[in-house]
Amino acid sequence: QVQVAESGGGLVQAGGSLRLSCAASGRRFIAMGWFRQAPGKQREFLVASSGNGGSTYYADSVKGRFTISRDNAKNTVYLQMNSLKPEDTAVYYCAAQYGSRWSAEVPPDYWGQGTQVTVSS
Repeated sequence: QVQVAESGGGLVQAGGSLRLSCAASGRRFIAMGWFRQAPGKQREFLVASSGNGGSTYYADSVKGRFTISRDNAKNTVYLQMNSLKPEDTAVYYCAAQYGSRWSAEVPPDYWGQGTQVTVSS
């Protein structure tokens, strides 16, 4: 059984940076990504990585500010968030797909419980 768990959320001032981590267990080299959901809004795709890290996919809304990376020795992906804005305030979710290639056509198979990121103005 695959499980993913996020960590690293918190409160940060606008313009600041934060790094989220997501550790996976139960399977290695799986495609993993990040989503977020702000109050009253739908869950939004942010970024994803293939299992070997060779391919990454970014939503236009975060391109240039957010970066996904992974350490396969630790079976962990990271979301580096820079130049944070108050509108980035949301619960951030890690997600994984069973295979090694990320597909935007199907929903993730596994979800973390989410971690709150709050950006103050």
